Amino acid sequence: MAPERKKKSASRSIPENKSSMRWTALLLFLLFFPGNVLAFTVPEKFIFDLTWTGVKAGTATLELVNDRGRTKIISRAQSADWVSVFYTVDDRTESLLKNEETMSLIGLPENYRVRLREGKHRRDKELIFDHANKQVTFIDHLGTEKKTFPIDEKTFDPLTSFYYIRTVKLDVGKSVYVDIFDSKKLWKVEVQVLRRERIKTQLGNFDTVVIKPLMKSEGIFNRKGDMYIWLTDDLKRIPVKMQTKVVIGSVIATLVGGTF
Repeated sequence: MAPERKKKSASRSIPENKSSMRWTALLLFLLFFPGNVLAFTVPEKFIFDLTWTGVKAGTATLELVNDRGRTKIISRAQSADWVSVFYTVDDRTESLLKNEETMSLIGLPENYRVRLREGKHRRDKELIFDHANKQVTFIDHLGTEKKTFPIDEKTFDPLTSFYYIRTVKLDVGKSVYVDIFDSKKLWKVEVQVLRRERIKTQLGNFDTVVIKPLMKSEGIFNRKGDMYIWLTDDLKRIPVKMQTKVVIGSVIATLVGGTF
């Protein structure tokens, strides 16, 4: 097998050699930083059932897609038909990553767009990141506001920050910190690593690491209390369960399918 691979590599084009260099750099990164993991591939899709006070209230998806050679993260949440009768939820959040090398295993965001419909509440906001000049432009598409704010060189939006957390070492009792721009402010968010826990779901039993992001901003959806995330305790760091308080009660997202 080895001679055959060598023969193929001799005829590869320059772009493929660049790809080989990328994987070499990644290998060196993992060797020097063994606590990090390669948590995801593209495409990747998670499908969740959303339950509210024990009753299914909707569905949500979280996926990585290839958008003309660039990575895009898409998050969607929709209320069930019976809920939509009195409170319709139709949320879509997208984050387009920069097409450049990064040592964080997840690219920095270039564009972040949130379109929310929750009952009578509407929101359509956008963030345009310029990390080179350490600034981000906020645009309210339902209003007239457009303003630029300062950021750090490694600032994420709420969506990409979750993927970043999936790649870093998680030690119980220690916290991870990540810079997130949201709600027109730069936050240094603490993510507490609480415990290891074995849980049972529709897809089977999983050994998990439970984390608690201490988000002071609005985040992806309007929370009224603490949020907890159960990630598989392996190289994939799959989110098998999430729980958060909302205006009334709490919402639990449980993984029921997808491609990962």
